[in-house]
Amino acid sequence: MSTLFLRKQDVLKLLDMKETIAAMEATFHDLAEGRAHMPPKIYLTVNKGDFRAMPAYIPGAAGLKWVNVHPDNLKKGLPTVMATLIYSDPETGYPLAMMDATDITAFRTGAVAAMASKYLAKKNPRSLGLIGAGRQAQAQLLAHAELLDLKLIKVYDLFPETAREFAKRFPKYPVEVRSPEDTVNVDILCTLTPSCEPIVRKEWVKPGTHINAVGADAPGKEELEPAVLNGARVVVDDMEQAVHSGEVNVPISKGLYDPKNIYARLADVVAGRKAGRASESEITIFVSTGLAVEDIALAKILYEKAMKSGGYTTLEFV
Repeated sequence: MSTLFLRKQDVLKLLDMKETIAAMEATFHDLAEGRAHMPPKIYLTVNKGDFRAMPAYIPGAAGLKWVNVHPDNLKKGLPTVMATLIYSDPETGYPLAMMDATDITAFRTGAVAAMASKYLAKKNPRSLGLIGAGRQAQAQLLAHAELLDLKLIKVYDLFPETAREFAKRFPKYPVEVRSPEDTVNVDILCTLTPSCEPIVRKEWVKPGTHINAVGADAPGKEELEPAVLNGARVVVDDMEQAVHSGEVNVPISKGLYDPKNIYARLADVVAGRKAGRASESEITIFVSTGLAVEDIALAKILYEKAMKSGGYTTLEFV
């Protein structure tokens, strides 16, 4: 047997957002039915950032993603997030593939948030707000545009030039650079920063807004004022990960939010075990921490496509 190696450019060639969204929806059904499982991600904190080890099993596949988040990397010409994935045969443990997972991480995160918007946003949302204009903002735009007829996309970044460059990168979409307060005034808001202090204020959030809280994915991070959470319908990707490292982690640690108020896992909403929003005026929040099952599900698709088409690097690794 041989091991397939997929470089960054190989992965980008194989990735497809529509296909990714469909794979994430199927995976969340597997998660709800107990066919897929994973332990909570393990964090290793270092001086300039952190690493996460993320193993998972889905039907027919298993693997591990080793991913870092280093906010200062852009100054060094490196991505803030980088990842490597080992994809294995669950029957033998043989390493079927090793692949760059940086773009896998971006695609599956954007796809899952768009899927959350599908189930939790009000009917016929027309505007999208992006707080943060980095790599993940690109994935969020592409994923939401795949599912929704967006008439306006607002973007804000702490660095105005970054937001302007983002808007230029997507000329076929109605992207406008706005202030943080104005960016929050949308049907669907995605928060995508590594902030450890709230950016989004309660008084900015209008009734009926759906929020994908994506940036707060490690202990100590938060992008929303705790008051935004209270009174909202909060849905998480994984209960344990969300409590310890998601958007709710800081408010819980300060006694400002009760974890008992978390409404459901997204998997249970996708599988129809729990209802989505209760009314058009309700504020809904999806707390995204990123699940290893998402990575392995997408890696499975890329592996199968690469093996079918051929032409990629393989080595006798074992």
